Amino acid sequence: MTIAISAMRPEDWGEVRSIYLEGIATGHATFETDAPPRESWDAAHLKEARLVARDGGAVLGWAALSPVSSRCVYAGVAEVSVYVSAKARGRGVGRALLRELVAASERQGIWSLQAGVFPENRASLELHRRCGFREVGRRESLGRLGSVWRDVILLERRSPAVGTT
Repeated sequence: MTIAISAMRPEDWGEVRSIYLEGIATGHATFETDAPPRESWDAAHLKEARLVARDGGAVLGWAALSPVSSRCVYAGVAEVSVYVSAKARGRGVGRALLRELVAASERQGIWSLQAGVFPENRASLELHRRCGFREVGRRESLGRLGSVWRDVILLERRSPAVGTT
């Protein structure tokens, strides 16, 4: 398998949505219970940092950033999403995506990345740690997924350039 990271294109949406639905089906990736329409997803994510991992023409995974707030003081803070197809998990796809997403975020002047991960999603927690994120807390019973209250581990990564300019 050869992994190539590139910008997400509008025509990738079908595969991106399918991979998102695979993540939703695990019950450990998100509070969402269905993938939104493309227009809603598009409006919720920063246009400058939307990536896909490909093997040939097939999309193996995707990563994107969402703003955490519309307040100007948070313009350099974004939330990370990384999803990998079930057939490509454990092969370095998530790491390649997240590393490139970090680099893309810094090129855009984003100084702080954050992620919220269910504690049961050990692979995602480890992926974030390997890419320079640190655990900053646990939000207990943050929300319900179905009838179950779920905790969320908060992780963040600061750009090394913070405080140097």
